[in-house]
Amino acid sequence: MNDRKKMRKNARSALWCAVCFCLSVPVVFPVLYAFLGSFRTAGEFSRLPPALFPDSFLNFDSYVQVFTRVPMARYFLNSLGTTALVCAVKLCLSTLAAYAFAFFDFRLKNFLFVLILGTMMLPADTLIITNYRTVSRLGLTNTWLGVAVVSFAGASQMFMLRQAFAQAPRALRDAAFLDGCGDMRFLWRILVPVCRPVVITLLIQVFVAQWNAYLWPLMVTDSDAMRTVQVGITMLTGAEDTNYQVVLAGACAAMVPPVVLFITVRNRLTASMTRGAVSD
Repeated sequence: MNDRKKMRKNARSALWCAVCFCLSVPVVFPVLYAFLGSFRTAGEFSRLPPALFPDSFLNFDSYVQVFTRVPMARYFLNSLGTTALVCAVKLCLSTLAAYAFAFFDFRLKNFLFVLILGTMMLPADTLIITNYRTVSRLGLTNTWLGVAVVSFAGASQMFMLRQAFAQAPRALRDAAFLDGCGDMRFLWRILVPVCRPVVITLLIQVFVAQWNAYLWPLMVTDSDAMRTVQVGITMLTGAEDTNYQVVLAGACAAMVPPVVLFITVRNRLTASMTRGAVSD
């Protein structure tokens, strides 16, 4: 009887692994193809039948061209600067707003909360002309602040943090106030560490969204010195010069910072999810 249960359990595990593998193929294959394609030559792309693997993994000419055709190092710096600015300001503002909606009572609280959530239904493209006119009049074009300012406020991040804060034990706040904590100290020293999994998840989300932004940085910058990575990748090719291998190498290089961030915070995220907190 035990052997049958064990066989059924192993069969279910194998079936579940097969399902997960099938679901992961559409996600992993484009990344794998981009990585393998970055080592190909132009002749290998025109070869029939096409081959998945390159002839040599020592062909780094495409990566060299990524940083020599355009000032890609400068573009990386611009993207890192604007992304770090957006992450810091957006998470800070979202945290403060979420704390107010979770713990404070004030007039029109529910109305303002619903109004903020209603902005999530507005497509970002509907505001792009108004945002551009405002940023242009303020003289913020071709600046990091001009690229980042339209992403400083985020209703979705505020909503997620508000839900996390609302689920925190009320006894935690009462005990902190009895020990002499104020609202700001309780928020940053106690509540945010307790809700660290949500904060880290939102950090990754905001970082990836801003790092991959293309349309707004393209509109608000017209100087080569202020372009971002995603705009710089499109400058690696032209109408008469496709250079697929160079574009794929640029895409692989652009994936490095988000992957490094995820690897850096993964252990903290896992530890935070398994760490206990104060209960009611």
